[in-house]
Amino acid sequence: MQASPSRDLAVGLFVVLGLGALAYLSLRVGGLSTNGGFELHATFKQIGGLAERSPVVIAGVKVGTVTKIELSKNLDASVTLDVDKGLQLPIDTAASIRTAGLLGNQFIELEPGAEDELLKPGGEIAIANSPLSIEKLVGTLVHNAGLDSSSSSGSTEGSSK
Repeated sequence: MQASPSRDLAVGLFVVLGLGALAYLSLRVGGLSTNGGFELHATFKQIGGLAERSPVVIAGVKVGTVTKIELSKNLDASVTLDVDKGLQLPIDTAASIRTAGLLGNQFIELEPGAEDELLKPGGEIAIANSPLSIEKLVGTLVHNAGLDSSSSSGSTEGSSK
């Protein structure tokens, strides 16, 4: 097979474009790109399955991502959000952890308040609502049901003596 400069050039360009597309997709899927926005902080008692790179939404529209989750000095979950630069949120904005669907991933929903004063970059969202823990709810239900049945059976034994 004889070497052809035009074929070699075409193959080389194809390989370079393929590697470039692979690098671009890796960065996009890996979440290494930032919004170029500003940071906000929220502190939750419980975050459930919330993870870094989870979306931050307002009215169902993605406006940012969760960039960091760490334990605060008070042993609560401190969550750092990166939101769009042009976003103007009142200081009474509420942050709630929600679940997408029945078994879906968790995300943070921001609900803007009515105050005129706005959150500044690096500001703290004062109203943070933790997710409902199904495990705790079921555990409480089972525990309370167990107490009711044991106390009623105990009173039956006591009355028959």
